[in-house]
Amino acid sequence: MSMCSSSESWSGTTKAWLIHGIVAGAAVAAAIGARFYLGQSRTFRSRVIGIIPARFASSRFEGKPLVQILGKPMIQRTWERAKLATTLDHVVVATDDEQIAECCRGFGADVIMTSVSCRNGTERCNEALQKLEKKYDIVVNIQGDEPLLEPEIIDGIVKALQEAPDAVFSTAVTSLKAEDAFDPNRVKCVVDNRGYAIYFSRGLIPFNKSGKVNPRFPYLLHLGIQSYDSKFLKTYPELEPTPLQLEEDLEQLKVLENGYKMKVIKVDHEAHGVDIPEDVEKIESLMREKNLS
Repeated sequence: MSMCSSSESWSGTTKAWLIHGIVAGAAVAAAIGARFYLGQSRTFRSRVIGIIPARFASSRFEGKPLVQILGKPMIQRTWERAKLATTLDHVVVATDDEQIAECCRGFGADVIMTSVSCRNGTERCNEALQKLEKKYDIVVNIQGDEPLLEPEIIDGIVKALQEAPDAVFSTAVTSLKAEDAFDPNRVKCVVDNRGYAIYFSRGLIPFNKSGKVNPRFPYLLHLGIQSYDSKFLKTYPELEPTPLQLEEDLEQLKVLENGYKMKVIKVDHEAHGVDIPEDVEKIESLMREKNLS
């Protein structure tokens, strides 16, 4: 009996030590893993470039980058705002038009000439990236038609991509105004509860049975700025156009349809894009009100 009790006691003690060892080992492994991750995160996707794609030909507003906004070309105002972002190591303009290139060089911007065959801003950013001598981990596609873009938004989407290793793309949204609900030039977005994009649309999403805007629902407006993991950006042009992308004419949908993750941040921002010539006067009036020159 005593031998059996002794054996049972030893067995229980052994199990306790084994469990203790496993737990302790797991804790050590977790600590090492956390230390490694934190060490890596300081340099993870650390080299960042901002690229402003600009083309002269536009079906809705030809020559839009060169339009004057209170005495300065819109592309210059965008470049000046982008230069204020603290996360960007460099900012360049990517264009296929010599008029735009000459204008940009005139105010001090670095210019990368790209081909006319680029189908959208993402492909233009990719071509520009390949022509740069330095290597970058993140590319920020800065839309040239929102001259009042806040530099903090650029920093926000860069940090979001740096902190989401499972995402290859990041972008920003803000609250959608009721009057913009059915404007196809104002792209809407829905996200999941972890901040990843579910869908983008030119139509109102979500859309309820009444067919009317729900004043209590927090609809989201997509802001054109977006950032990519540079390795993914090289892959993007190789992906075939997708049905949703073609139907909505939204390049972000090709990313989602191919199963890639896209991180979305919510910001408090008054979106003032220039989509049509009539928008120029609105922007100038707003800038006068805010004493912005």
